[in-house]
Amino acid sequence: MPTVLILGASSDMAVAIARKFAAAGYDLQLAARNPAKLAALQSDLSIRYPVKSTLHEFDAEQPLTHAAFFSSLPVKPDISICVFGYLGDQQQAQSDWKEAGRIIMVNYTGAVSILNSIAEYYVSQGKGTIVGISSVAGERGRMSNYFYGSAKAGFTAYLSGLRNRLYHHGVHVLTVQPGFVYTRMTEGMPLPKPLTATPELVAAAVYNATLRKKNTIFVKGMWRWIMLIIRNIPEFQFKKMKL
Repeated sequence: MPTVLILGASSDMAVAIARKFAAAGYDLQLAARNPAKLAALQSDLSIRYPVKSTLHEFDAEQPLTHAAFFSSLPVKPDISICVFGYLGDQQQAQSDWKEAGRIIMVNYTGAVSILNSIAEYYVSQGKGTIVGISSVAGERGRMSNYFYGSAKAGFTAYLSGLRNRLYHHGVHVLTVQPGFVYTRMTEGMPLPKPLTATPELVAAAVYNATLRKKNTIFVKGMWRWIMLIIRNIPEFQFKKMKL
């Protein structure tokens, strides 16, 4: 039975993704900083679906442990999905390097670290799928969240280069741009309904794009055109805007 590794498995999107793949018959490896918090999810999955799920400790902020973490998995996953992220506080990050550094570590450095180890294994096998959850915030830096956006921009570029390299080794790399999502991380924010996805919609998009070997997807298609417009606003005009 195929196995899916979900990195950052405690988030709302990750839970929905886990349920989607479990419903399709995939065994699950659920990894998070505090795996004890995943016990309820593991129990629910075992009741609902005839699949196996295991819990694993993984900390995105400890990149020196990532290679050992992946090596220690008793079964290597066929699909690895990097879901974890940290929005952080833009205002605090502007004057507090600890906050800025955490945003960069979680969204870029930590993600690249673990995916490097996974990529090398998949290259040795000549197969495998890597899925990275990035963000439309990385399409262009904006004053309201440029620490998070710049980290996600780097992650998107990393996934693009990784896809280019691993294609020649039979490995699939998918970049997912969810846009706004109704989650605990965005709770209380005034999100525009037509542009905001549910975790279940993200999960369905990830599952379908993985099967179809898509390269990059926007969960809500309207985002593709919105970001095209934003990317093409001349800089002399863009810098005057408050976004």
